Amino acid sequence: MSPRMGLTLPTIIQAAAEMADQEGFDAVTLASLASKLNIRTPSLYNHIDGLSGLHRELTLLGIDQLYRVMAEAAHKHHGADAIRAMSHAYVNYVRSRPGLYEATFRMPDFADADVQQTGNRTLELVVEKFQECGLEGEDAVHAVRGLRSLLHGFASLESKGGFGMPLDADESLRRLIDTFLLGIQHAVPK
Repeated sequence: MSPRMGLTLPTIIQAAAEMADQEGFDAVTLASLASKLNIRTPSLYNHIDGLSGLHRELTLLGIDQLYRVMAEAAHKHHGADAIRAMSHAYVNYVRSRPGLYEATFRMPDFADADVQQTGNRTLELVVEKFQECGLEGEDAVHAVRGLRSLLHGFASLESKGGFGMPLDADESLRRLIDTFLLGIQHAVPK
């Protein structure tokens, strides 16, 4: 069977990403995606390897987009200022692309070489910025893990309505990042 004219992998992935952002990652099924694209479900198999293949593509797209917004935010900054900029970019990405962000950690096979390669770019970027703060080797990797946990936790709580008090969430985020960076400064070997 030949692929339907006009239906391409990028078109399919874009539609799936929009659906994930609007309706949630779990709402993206082959049947719901086919309905959105006004095609029959079997037509998707000409472009993707089932639901797991679709999830893989969404994971790669989400990781790549998150890397790009963080790299762009860090571009003109150094050290702690770059980490602050990347952190705000991370949370803003989650705010604007919640379903696609969820795809970044819902991958069925994190041993996938393409997923690892795409994710390693983000790791290398953030490690570099922590190195500019004086952290090296394992210390820098531990700092990356801490920052990721902090940002994921903040963004996840916010997305689920966990910050109901009438205080500016961006101010809370700023203070949280500054506190984390202050702790990192004290952890740097003198």
